[in-house]
Amino acid sequence: MPQKNMKESTLQALAIPESLNGQRLDLALQTLMPEHSRSRLQAWIKDGLVQLNQQQVTAKTKVWGGDKVQVTPPPNLQENAFKPEDIPLDIVYEDDALLLINKPAGLVVHPAAGNWSGTLLNALLFHYPALTDIPRCGIVHRLDKDTSGLLVVAKTLEAQTSLVRQLQARTVKREYRAIVWGQIWRNGKIDQPIGRHSHARTKMAISRTGKPAVTHYEVLERFGVHTYLRCSLETGRTHQIRVHLQFLKAPMLGDPVYGIGNIIPHKLMTQTLRDAVSGFKRQALHAIKLGLIHPVTQQPMEWQIELADDMKMLLEAMRHEDPPEDVEPFDFGVDENGLYVGDDDDDWDDEDFDDHELEDDE
Repeated sequence: MPQKNMKESTLQALAIPESLNGQRLDLALQTLMPEHSRSRLQAWIKDGLVQLNQQQVTAKTKVWGGDKVQVTPPPNLQENAFKPEDIPLDIVYEDDALLLINKPAGLVVHPAAGNWSGTLLNALLFHYPALTDIPRCGIVHRLDKDTSGLLVVAKTLEAQTSLVRQLQARTVKREYRAIVWGQIWRNGKIDQPIGRHSHARTKMAISRTGKPAVTHYEVLERFGVHTYLRCSLETGRTHQIRVHLQFLKAPMLGDPVYGIGNIIPHKLMTQTLRDAVSGFKRQALHAIKLGLIHPVTQQPMEWQIELADDMKMLLEAMRHEDPPEDVEPFDFGVDENGLYVGDDDDDWDDEDFDDHELEDDE
């Protein structure tokens, strides 16, 4: 079990200035404590960690000049529960506010049941001990365990709050590369809400009662039985790209949850390509580009990295393939809800967070 290192909360006493007369308490606190998001401050008020003139109040309570506010932030239990670990980080960019990391496939972002160690958070605690005092050690979004590519980490509370707001406003640019089964002939957009699968707790699915989700896709290369895509996100829902591509009837190659399982069209591939496909042990998804507004300079910044080596090798095998003259459509093996039920995703608990605090990236 992870070790706990509980830190005492620090009470903050604030006085409401005349300029905030008549404002809601949560809005006034957001002005006085800009390093914290409004949703976080509302949660503190709801949990009784904020008093107005020594009284328990609600977020909607009006404040007036001279009012006394006492805020007792909760101890940062979750992040302090985990040990620092000397795990190498592939750093793409770093300054006093941001850290851009090229996450390898196989690395879990946040500790959870089944993955209490060996995560990106453990690595961050080792390389940047000061992140202990920032919620989730500065992590504001995440990639699935077996998705590779760019991920941004905030090094200050102010930077984290700014990034969370940018994610909520859908202004963070996120671009991916994906290799899927089937031939896609035109570019398009998938605008389908995503929620939990009705029968499998660890899976997501297209759902009328789900949250809005929009994915744009563009065909980069088309092969005999595969297509290489550029995907970009407007929203950040759990497993978004994977679920949307499955909905498109173009499930991602190597995906154990939303892929095609063992229904592989071997007869339509050469032995070389069969070997390459069978040797690819993760979903073929890579976060290749990330763009945002710098929290301090307010200048737009963008980063792009190379495609992951294993996906490069897979594409090379496909490029040397002579496509068959007639490609018959094949059954993807989906359930009654249009979702392939593969093996359970052990990384689910890592992704089960409040959307207001941490965004999914796929």
